[in-house]
Amino acid sequence: MARINLHPLQAYRQARHTGQLQASPPAVLAGSFLVLILAGTLLLALPIAQRHPFGVFEALFTATSAVTVTGLMLIDPATDLTFFGQAVLLALVQIGGIGFVTFAIIATLTLGKRVSLKYQALALEAFNQTSVARIRQTALTVLKFSLAIEGAAVLILTLWWWRHDSLEHAFLLAGFHAVSAFNNAGVSLFPGSMAGFAGDPVTTFVITGCIILGGLGFSVLADIQQKRSWATLAYYTRLMLIGTLILNLAGFVLFWLIEARNPHTLGALPAASQGLAAWTQVIAARTAGFASVDVGQLYDSSRFLLTGLMFIGGGSLSTASGIKLATFIVLLAVVRAYILQRKEVVLMHRTIAPETIQKALALMMMSGLLVCLGIFLVSLFEDMPFIAVVMEVMSAFSTTGISPDLTRALSLPSQIVLMLLMFIGRLGPLTLVYSLGTQRRSRVRYPETVVQIG
Repeated sequence: MARINLHPLQAYRQARHTGQLQASPPAVLAGSFLVLILAGTLLLALPIAQRHPFGVFEALFTATSAVTVTGLMLIDPATDLTFFGQAVLLALVQIGGIGFVTFAIIATLTLGKRVSLKYQALALEAFNQTSVARIRQTALTVLKFSLAIEGAAVLILTLWWWRHDSLEHAFLLAGFHAVSAFNNAGVSLFPGSMAGFAGDPVTTFVITGCIILGGLGFSVLADIQQKRSWATLAYYTRLMLIGTLILNLAGFVLFWLIEARNPHTLGALPAASQGLAAWTQVIAARTAGFASVDVGQLYDSSRFLLTGLMFIGGGSLSTASGIKLATFIVLLAVVRAYILQRKEVVLMHRTIAPETIQKALALMMMSGLLVCLGIFLVSLFEDMPFIAVVMEVMSAFSTTGISPDLTRALSLPSQIVLMLLMFIGRLGPLTLVYSLGTQRRSRVRYPETVVQIG
């Protein structure tokens, strides 16, 4: 049966007559995030959520940043939000991180109801899966790993921070930062984010461990738990583990070498603290957003390095964004195959399917164009250093939240651009295009030709 695609006006008219709205799964997913953002805005705009009054736009920006697990803020969550406001913010981060669809499916399963075909299609899109049979298992796996990892982090941090604080306050801080770290949101209640823990190995490795586990992806975590042997791990799992290790270590070494001579960042710290601070900052650049140093004082080369890490991001079906690490690795394999003049793209003794290559190229192109457009618009509206604008835009698109103290200084048009980039970056450029576009299959075949490239 041919797929029926309706113009938005036609879909609206049909919805009024039949009570049913024909929409693609990505459109429903985008709509769900919009509803969640609006609900968060209304709650954050309430006087009970505000310790120091702020406007509706600030509430909207904060809700968007929380749902998209970005971390860019126009307010200070520690001082401008009440306990209720901080609880709302944390709930938005949790739902936005592990996915609105996960909660919907878990609720359906809890009630003992069968997951409908509509929810199945939506879940396939959200979980990046092709098998309907694995939806329930994937949804339960997401929830299980989230609670287990966040619970362990809360326990360790509570006991560690209890040494210098009350048990209740240590528990609340541990809960907030564990959820923020695992969901790669990077929102902190501490002044200077994680800069005060540069010499604290326990806090450093717990927070960065949550970031890494959240960024690997739930399918990778589930595969590791089930097989527990390198030889039997799935191909994608081994690819992600190797890629993550290389990227993290390379970024860590480069960042430390560059900033060790900067007296305003790592240069002001002892050697051991330098290593911990460098590790935190590089891992946070994988779309988490915590800061272990003053980002505004970084050398331009370090900012460029962090910008590249933000663009790459984490893994598929994870709390991280960016173009995804697997996409980056596939593109490197494509370049290598072209240089070596090979017809097939081979990666770890496996041939990459042409459809995968096309998707990676399209995602790279769409992401690059969106980032360039965002940089152009913000540069048009603002008179600020270019590298700072680039980092701010990339931070929004990759939903990272690392900012050189620029967000609050931007004009309203630039802040709107950042909100749009956060939303698009969380959904994924291809998902957004799919939700707005109309899928058409042409039966016409055209003759091939050669276009001069390069």
